[in-house]
Amino acid sequence: MAKKGNFPLTDWLETHWTTPAFSGWLLAVLALCFFGAATNTMAGWLYVLSGTILALLILGAVLSVRSLSQIQVRRRPLNPVNAGDDLTVELIIENNAKSPKTLLQLWDLVPIVMDKPENKAIESIAPQGEQHWTYYLNTQQRGVYHWHEVQLRSGSPLGLFWCRRSQEVPAKAVVYPQILPLNHCPLIDTIGQEESDNRQSDRRFQGANEGVTKALRPYRYGDPMRMIHWRTSAKYDEFQVRELEVITGGEDIIICLDSESPWIDDNFEQAVIAAASLYSYAHRAQLNVKLWTAKTGVVHGNRTVLETLAAVSKEEEDDKQILPKLPLIWITENPASFENLPAGSRWLLFPQENNKIASLFIKNLRGLVINSEQPLQTQLQKIPQ
Repeated sequence: MAKKGNFPLTDWLETHWTTPAFSGWLLAVLALCFFGAATNTMAGWLYVLSGTILALLILGAVLSVRSLSQIQVRRRPLNPVNAGDDLTVELIIENNAKSPKTLLQLWDLVPIVMDKPENKAIESIAPQGEQHWTYYLNTQQRGVYHWHEVQLRSGSPLGLFWCRRSQEVPAKAVVYPQILPLNHCPLIDTIGQEESDNRQSDRRFQGANEGVTKALRPYRYGDPMRMIHWRTSAKYDEFQVRELEVITGGEDIIICLDSESPWIDDNFEQAVIAAASLYSYAHRAQLNVKLWTAKTGVVHGNRTVLETLAAVSKEEEDDKQILPKLPLIWITENPASFENLPAGSRWLLFPQENNKIASLFIKNLRGLVINSEQPLQTQLQKIPQ
């Protein structure tokens, strides 16, 4: 990272060899003055003085270059975080020399879209020792960020010359989208309900709950209240929740983000947050939930899904990924895309304008129209129309 005010030549010298500091330039001028005076007066002591200053300058230049040798920088892996949380970055600076390294400056050149480059001053590193540098980046925007350069700078030990070197220390930071805590979500709870009701009604003549309730377990935060088995809860004096054999008609829940279409930027970011929140809710409910985007197709697994949502962008190239022929949750800005949805699907529409949209959607599909002026979390917990 070039310091502001540096000329291109001095910056090139600092990164490829070494460049004089202000004190170094001052001593160089004094050495020239003493040498000029010595040639005019033929005074030997002036020659000695100018030579001594010149030797001091050469020593300072050589030592400044050596001060950065045998220093190795390593980086610990970065753990993914959600947007709005602090990203912990830890660097380890190792001194492999048999002498101490003093007065170092470090810059970690993080992407400008995340934050300004972080810097640290290190007073001393013992021989064969190491120094840990931990700092925190506040993440505001989801994404997958890469950077690879750490710069070291030193004027040690005399402060007459500056030397700067770069090291390749690759970093990959994954910032997941924000996840809204949903206490209930009828959009997911009701998907496939028609098919499930039909299948279960064929079994109820047996006079048992076979195929309906698979097991009972203690209540966990986020479980729908409708799943509480009140009789058993009263018996054990704590909430017991029913686990159903069939919730979505035996099908997977697939959350589909219409990433191939053009979007308004704010709408798309809200859509990604909605997709992440719906996935998290279904995952907590132990449903077989997956994600579909135009670029990746169907992906599953908590880490894979969240990384996909961190990297997704609007108007992605369609790698000929075909929508699954199953009931799904379609998140889009284009209501015309409802034509291609399988029966029993749900939709989440982010209109370009907050105009009232008539509920005449194709195939009697149910869903929610998101109003950008209202909290997204509240709207995701509404009953679909």
